[in-house]
Amino acid sequence: MDPWNKENQLDSAYQLTHSLMAFGTGGFWGTGLGQSFQKLFYLPEPHTDFILAVIGEEFGLVGVLFIICFYCVILWKGIFIALNAKNREGAIVAVGITIALSLQVSVNMGVALGIFPTTGLTLPFLSYGGSSLVINMMLIGILINIGSAKD
Repeated sequence: MDPWNKENQLDSAYQLTHSLMAFGTGGFWGTGLGQSFQKLFYLPEPHTDFILAVIGEEFGLVGVLFIICFYCVILWKGIFIALNAKNREGAIVAVGITIALSLQVSVNMGVALGIFPTTGLTLPFLSYGGSSLVINMMLIGILINIGSAKD
């Protein structure tokens, strides 16, 4: 419950404290591309579960807001495609894909910020992981296909 407690900081909240330190170090503009200190030796799995913390440290609040805007565009386009689908089945699939991607993004960002417990979900299109990337690209392909369907 208290990640800054000395006992928790070295045990159960180790990843969370280093993730929050990465966000704090980044500040508004960040430390610069490749200048992250937490990813080198402290933050476990910085390329998968905690990629947002590394982005926050290297690109700061500006970089994190850019990433959030990127995911908001995907959410907005998914809703737009669902509302304009040619049939009910396409609309249901589009809503499902949009909710699934949005939920995965929300949970990963919540884990990096300490809102949720560590889960192991990747951040779509940014985290390292071949199978996650392939599945997310397939989902976006289906979404695009639903959006471009003719009568």
